Amino acid sequence: MEDSHSPRQSNVTSVSATTLAIITLETFPGMWINAFIVFVISTAWVKRKTLNSNEKILLLLGCSRFCFLCSSWIFSFLSILYPDYLYVHPIFQALIIITGFFNCSDLCVSTCLSVFYCIKIANFRNSCFIGLKVKIDKIVPWLLFGSQIFPMVIGILLYDITDKAQCNNATSLRNLGKLNMKMDEYFFPYYFITGLGFVTSLTAVISSALLLLFSLWRHKRNMQTNSMNSPSMDAHIKAMKSILSFLVMYSMNFITMIVTMIYSTKERKRETVLIFVFLYAFPGIHSLILIFSNPKLVKTLFSILMCVKCRVCMKKEL
Repeated sequence: MEDSHSPRQSNVTSVSATTLAIITLETFPGMWINAFIVFVISTAWVKRKTLNSNEKILLLLGCSRFCFLCSSWIFSFLSILYPDYLYVHPIFQALIIITGFFNCSDLCVSTCLSVFYCIKIANFRNSCFIGLKVKIDKIVPWLLFGSQIFPMVIGILLYDITDKAQCNNATSLRNLGKLNMKMDEYFFPYYFITGLGFVTSLTAVISSALLLLFSLWRHKRNMQTNSMNSPSMDAHIKAMKSILSFLVMYSMNFITMIVTMIYSTKERKRETVLIFVFLYAFPGIHSLILIFSNPKLVKTLFSILMCVKCRVCMKKEL
C-alpha cells in the first residue's frame, strides 16, 4: 500500500514527456559547452594568475549559463515527474530564485559582452568613445559587478512572490490552479522590473551590434577602395555575419523571455513546449559560437577531441 505522505509521481502525458525530452537534449549539451568554457578559462587563470577583460566576462557568462541550465532542468524534471516535491517549502522557492537569478545574470553578462566587443573592436573618432576604449579594461570589473545587481533584485522579488503565494494558498497539487491564479496579484512588480531590464538589455545589445556592424562595414568599404588583401576582407565579412547571427538569436531569446513572462501563470502546454525549444537552446548555441570565435578555446577543444579520438582508436585496436 502506498504511503499517503510520500510524494506522488504525476501522470506524464505525451506533451509533458516531449517537453522534458526537449529540455534534456538542450540543457545537457549546453551545460557541457559552458562547463568547457569555465574549465579552460579557470585553468588559464590558475596558470597565469590573471585574466584579461574578455576572459573575465566569458568566465562569469559560462558560470551563469551552466547554473541556469542545471537549475532549469531540475525544476522541469520535478514539475513534470514529481510535482509534489515542488510544493514542499522551501524547494519551490529555492529553485525559482536560483533559476531566475542565473537567467537574468546570463542576460546581463551577455549584454556586457556585446558592449565590450563594440567598444574594443569598433573604430570611431568620437572623444567619448575613444576615452571608453582606453579605460574599458578598468571598467569591466565594475561593469560585471553592476550586472549582478539586477539579478539580485529579481531573486528577491521572486522569493517574495512565491512566499506570499504559498502562504495565501494551500500547497497541495490539487490547488495548483488556484495558486497560479492568485500569483497574478503579486507578479506586477516582477513584470515591471523584469520588463524594464529586458528592454534596457535589448536596447544596449542592438545599439552595440549596429555600431559594430557599421564600423566593420565602413572599414570593409575602405579596404575595397584601397584594394586591400582578401584575407582581411574575409575576416571582416565573417565578423559581420557572426554579429548578425548573434543579433537574430538574441532578439529571438528576448521574445521568448517576454512570452515566458506572459505564460508564467497560465497552463498552456503546447505553447510551453515551443518556449522551451528557444529558451534552453540559446545558452548552448551562443556559447558554442563564442568558443569557435576564440582561438584559444578552439585550440583546446580540438586538442581534447583529438585525444579522445586517439584513445578510442587504441581501444579498437586492442
